Amino acid sequence: MSYVVITGASAGIGEVFARALAAERQNLILVARREDRLQTLANELKNQHGVEVEVIASDLADPEGPTLLVEAIKKAGWAINGLINNAGFGDRGHFSELALERQLAMIQVNITSLVALTWRLLPALKSQPDSFIINVASTAAFQAGPNMAIYYATKAFVLSFSEALHEELRESGVRVSTLCPGATDSEFATEAHMTDTLLFRSGTMSAEAVVRKALAGRHKAIVIPGLKNLLMVWSGKLSPRLITRRLAGWLQA
Repeated sequence: MSYVVITGASAGIGEVFARALAAERQNLILVARREDRLQTLANELKNQHGVEVEVIASDLADPEGPTLLVEAIKKAGWAINGLINNAGFGDRGHFSELALERQLAMIQVNITSLVALTWRLLPALKSQPDSFIINVASTAAFQAGPNMAIYYATKAFVLSFSEALHEELRESGVRVSTLCPGATDSEFATEAHMTDTLLFRSGTMSAEAVVRKALAGRHKAIVIPGLKNLLMVWSGKLSPRLITRRLAGWLQA
């Protein structure tokens, strides 16, 4: 019996990943800080789909979080055939005005914990056939982002790191994919203080639509769900970086 680990599984895209994979009869390990919400979701998925769903409460903003999480998985003897690094957060505001502690925590969750979990779980993934990693980045990964400087920079790291792993692990049987959604209807916008921005007021994708594209393209290096998001990314590649970063700043003003 093998499991897919999903971080940030208590809400938003992470919760939808859990629902979609449970419908595929995939056993799950759900990870987030809010254990009560995880347990409610786990019970629902077990009853609906007859799968095994384990819950681990973990704070990935804590530097010890990834180590403790992997130790719990190893102690339980759970085989792992998938890892979805979905946990992450953003915040809107000028770099100099946002609390340094919050911005460093963003780097810890979005980058450091993602890297640590990937490295620590990779041997287990390599031992399972047809295993996969999905790292959740963003369309923010493709340009600098004034008013969200750290968030955009973390997602650029996730994209570059994941593309490199996609190539390194091609012969190992582990597929690595980077999911790059745009504005999505989830808790993220509220937590990041972005609900009133032009980016989110101009329309969002549902988390369900994003996850469908991600799972259908889990063998691809980069998945950009939604035609509007795809066009924005490609138009950015053709535009000078001066234009793309100012446009990003305007969308988040």
